[in-house]
Amino acid sequence: MITHDINEVMKRLPQRYPFLLIDRVTDCTPGESLTAIKNVTVNEPFFQGHFPGLPLMPGVLILEAMAQACGIFTMHAAGLEPGCNISFLFVGIDKARFKRQVIPGDQLVFTVSLLRRKRTFWVFDVEARVDDQLAATAEIMCAEHEMEF
Repeated sequence: MITHDINEVMKRLPQRYPFLLIDRVTDCTPGESLTAIKNVTVNEPFFQGHFPGLPLMPGVLILEAMAQACGIFTMHAAGLEPGCNISFLFVGIDKARFKRQVIPGDQLVFTVSLLRRKRTFWVFDVEARVDDQLAATAEIMCAEHEMEF
């Protein structure tokens, strides 16, 4: 079982605040599954405008967090180490559904499992849950990409 704190997450993802949306990986079995979390706080910058008086995490950011969890999973499944110049980009989404609002104080738990891989393209089944209630589901597609920083 592999776990990552925020420092290890930041070694594996190119995103940074305010767009880094994974706080911790609680379990990763390379090639099989990954579980990660996002602690949703009232201090998130998007809550200022979405929506005043009714803070809701935008669905598009839930999907982005799901894609970031897929990126970490794919690095492990492909056997890539932090610091390599390979990253995995979010290239598609199918069957996205939102089942529950996500509000400040919630902890999103993402579960990623691999559906299929074809060359440099990966397709995942991803769930996001809050207090064991389904918040969102989607099939996420990522593609390998050589990054130049």
